Amino acid sequence: MPQLAFANSFWESYDVLEKPIKAGVRKAMEKFQRLTVAELYADKGLHLESVDKARDPRMRTIRVNDFWRGVVLSPDDGSDVFLLVNVVPHDDAYTWAAKRLYTTNKATRGLEVRNVVAIEQLTPALEKAAAKAPALLFGQYSDTVLRDLGIDDQVLRAVRTVIDKPQLEAFGTLLPEDQFEALQYLAEGFTPEEVYRDVVAVRRPANAGPDPDQSLAVAIANTTSRITLVTSADELTEILNKPFAAWRVFLHPSQRRVAYRVSYGGPVQVTGGPGTGKTVVALHRVKHLLSRAPDTRILLTTYTNALAQALRENLALLLDGDQAQLARVDVTTVNAFAHRTVTQSGTRVPSPVGDREERQIWQRVLKKLQLPWSEQFLAQEYRHVILAQDIRDPDTYRTALRRGRGNALSTARREQLWPAVELFEEMLNSQGSTTHLQVCARAARLLAKTTPRYDHVVVDEAQDLHPAQWRVLRGAVAPGSDDLFITGDPHQRIYDSKVSLSSLGISVAGRTTRLRINYRSTEEILTWSTGILAPVAVEDLGGAGSDSLAGYRSVLHGRRPSVAGHGSEPAEVAALVDRLREWIAQGVRPSEIGICARFNLLLDKVYERLVADGIPVARVRDNPGPAVDGVRLATMHAMKGLEFRCVAVIGVTAGALPFGREVTPASVDALQHESDLLRERCLLFVACTRAREALYVSWSGPASEFVPQAAEL
Repeated sequence: MPQLAFANSFWESYDVLEKPIKAGVRKAMEKFQRLTVAELYADKGLHLESVDKARDPRMRTIRVNDFWRGVVLSPDDGSDVFLLVNVVPHDDAYTWAAKRLYTTNKATRGLEVRNVVAIEQLTPALEKAAAKAPALLFGQYSDTVLRDLGIDDQVLRAVRTVIDKPQLEAFGTLLPEDQFEALQYLAEGFTPEEVYRDVVAVRRPANAGPDPDQSLAVAIANTTSRITLVTSADELTEILNKPFAAWRVFLHPSQRRVAYRVSYGGPVQVTGGPGTGKTVVALHRVKHLLSRAPDTRILLTTYTNALAQALRENLALLLDGDQAQLARVDVTTVNAFAHRTVTQSGTRVPSPVGDREERQIWQRVLKKLQLPWSEQFLAQEYRHVILAQDIRDPDTYRTALRRGRGNALSTARREQLWPAVELFEEMLNSQGSTTHLQVCARAARLLAKTTPRYDHVVVDEAQDLHPAQWRVLRGAVAPGSDDLFITGDPHQRIYDSKVSLSSLGISVAGRTTRLRINYRSTEEILTWSTGILAPVAVEDLGGAGSDSLAGYRSVLHGRRPSVAGHGSEPAEVAALVDRLREWIAQGVRPSEIGICARFNLLLDKVYERLVADGIPVARVRDNPGPAVDGVRLATMHAMKGLEFRCVAVIGVTAGALPFGREVTPASVDALQHESDLLRERCLLFVACTRAREALYVSWSGPASEFVPQAAEL
């Protein structure tokens, strides 16, 4: 019986099909599996036929209906594994298939595809231009070095014409995946040795022999990051019924190496830009740790309730709903865990106040004590110095380091400020309130005196955690092997928290991995979005240096983001509605579209307009399930952890980003001022990188200074 394998290119085309066409694909695939190989070629219903003038003689098409065809790579070596690579309209199927050539990478041994016709047509003209160029991008590397990285003869000839990185990126959609990625690494300044280690070695099978020529079935088995092999009828039904997003939760070989390493000698840190699979790695690490012992207890934690809920759902999916395993994993936010810890100690926890109420209390403190600082400065000093270092008395405060604070405070000034801290805490107590970070500080002290209740702690979105929260996590697990597994991205830090992990007893030296491949957004969206952060440096998670997006890239390609300024807010909303109608007409489901703005006020206006125009809409804050149809509306902060096929980021005005009330004046604290501006940039960066295929950014009036290319419009 034939075996079916599905390339990622198939899932990308299948996901956007209308339901009747998907049903036809399922019917064809089910029939495909029931027949013998001989019956498969003879069946008139499937109509498995060769492609005229195909550059790859293994190319075949199968009938889905009168208008749609599936493109299949058939074995020519006696094996029975067929690879489904695309689903497209009839004429497009033959055109697409005729130009593609599937080959085995001689270094990684994985199956890869190229647009061989386009490369042949472009290379001669580019060679003429390259002959006149003063320098070539890969001129410093010999043919031998490039071949060792998997670059074959056709690609090598094309590579020798590349002048700069933009030209390489333009070539990207035509080149084989593994080869293009190796070239991108070199273009970003990585050495051939580093490229071999990070791209080739992690994909090359451990048992790879000296002969790179191998069967299609073997090449497919070596390409688990881009191909899904189906082994049974039940598995076929399951895979075709699940949404595409569920099947994108795969592990790249380099990710699998991190997630399934047998053991680490201490805390581990995994960083990477949006869409690089950090959360997936964290979930697979949980799965691995559960498999090591039947009584293992794990705390899986993150920053917000919405993110915690997403972790619960994805973990249940990964563990196939195994309730016994799920019961051994406590999935919650750090704040909720701290609250529970204090409550279980027999202490009543007052209600935490919000940011606005906390600021109002500081205003009352300032007014009563007549201090020479703003309430903003006092709140930040309390958060970034006193709570961050768990300072509980004036003597400790007098000598405390104030790293990251822009204004020096003499001993006399600190003695003047400390009564404000005492009065703030008294006012909170008098009204029966507290702050989340105060609860965390109390929980950390309790945990330090008790036996840790977890064997492992896995942390997602770590960049937003405050030192007080880190002390809670440090107290939740005993120091040692595999104690803390931490994932995060400092470029997505949208809350005002910075830490030095080593100062908190969490050393990740020698146990840090950076993921560089984006599996969510197209390269066009990624390049544009990283331009938001291009002017500034970003401090790493541990507070010991800077973090870089160098080498960060996508394996997907598509349309460039669209940006538009408007003369008025109503005009901006009207243009948004037109854009939504375009996306929906292109086959995008409303629930696959996300709209975000800095403020709910603008979202409320959009909601009213969409309702009036008959476009289904739902607010993310109302927790609509996957069965609820409707365009999703959310604030930029609420977009964290979400993703959509199409995203519209609206209201990106000079007054909203940066938002003046969220930015400390430089005269108050110059360092905090720069930190606040960076946080505002990160907020826009996070919102834009939620888009998988299409990104639309708009504003009315003056555009935000953070928007790349806005000044050109």
